[in-house]
Amino acid sequence: MSKRAVLEVIALDAEDALAAQAGGADRLELVTDMAADGLTPPTTTFTAIRAAVDIDLRVMLRLADGFAAEDAGRLAQVARELRGAGADQFVLGFLDAHGEVDLDAVERVVGELDGCRWTFHRAIDHAADRDALRKQVADLPGLDTYLTAGSADGVDDGLATLLAEAGRRGEPGYEQQILVGGGLRLDHVPQLLAAGIDAFHIGGAARPKGWEHPVEAEAVREWRQVLDAG
Repeated sequence: MSKRAVLEVIALDAEDALAAQAGGADRLELVTDMAADGLTPPTTTFTAIRAAVDIDLRVMLRLADGFAAEDAGRLAQVARELRGAGADQFVLGFLDAHGEVDLDAVERVVGELDGCRWTFHRAIDHAADRDALRKQVADLPGLDTYLTAGSADGVDDGLATLLAEAGRRGEPGYEQQILVGGGLRLDHVPQLLAAGIDAFHIGGAARPKGWEHPVEAEAVREWRQVLDAG
């Protein structure tokens, strides 16, 4: 491969971050409250992790379970606070009640990011029309990645969609990197790599003992080795 695949690992605290970096993670997604599928962590958590590791950090901007923006003004304020603390990469994505992108909320939050790079997360997997969503947000400043399983039900169900979207790379709405996550297993990796997908996101797979236990460097290292061998 011409460049090594990106491995992103979910981190809840500095202990997770250190283990993920030791195992070969390139980037961390910072969240709290995985019972709600990952919400914005406290700014103090971000600063502790930033002090602990030197790899890229993407901070979740999400106030409640689900994909509604809830309070866009509060989200914008949280984004400002994190920017002030030095955060320079983010994760976000909001849908309305009809499963369409909540463009007003996304634009309001992105407006606080000063052009920072960000990921549109798995809200795309719950959208009424993936293609329409991609085209609506394609020109927002800083958007460089989609975190997606190809389906709300995970990679097993979404594999065909992921492969099809990888084949459209470079078309309008498809310039961004595909970051595969959500029920991702090691046995999915060869087919995804062969399709040109070069970014992978793991959460539970980095925690063999479960979410109540920290990230294990050895578990991350196994993924790093498989990606590098591909």
